[in-house]
Amino acid sequence: MSQLPNCPQCQSTLTYEDGGLFICPECAHEWSQESQPDSAVSEKVVRDANGNVLQDGDSVTVIKDLK
Repeated sequence: MSQLPNCPQCQSTLTYEDGGLFICPECAHEWSQESQPDSAVSEKVVRDANGNVLQDGDSVTVIKDLK
């Protein structure tokens, strides 16, 4: 039996293969065999309402109450 990868979302070892997908029964995450969770981790980009990229240290003003 081949070694199945851990879930990239919750790191569970209880993954199984179903067709072309790997499935995690603990968190219900599904990913394809072609995807490489260790390669090219993309950073999240935070943008303001005008589409400008926000960086650490930028100040923002909230004009609507958040609930």
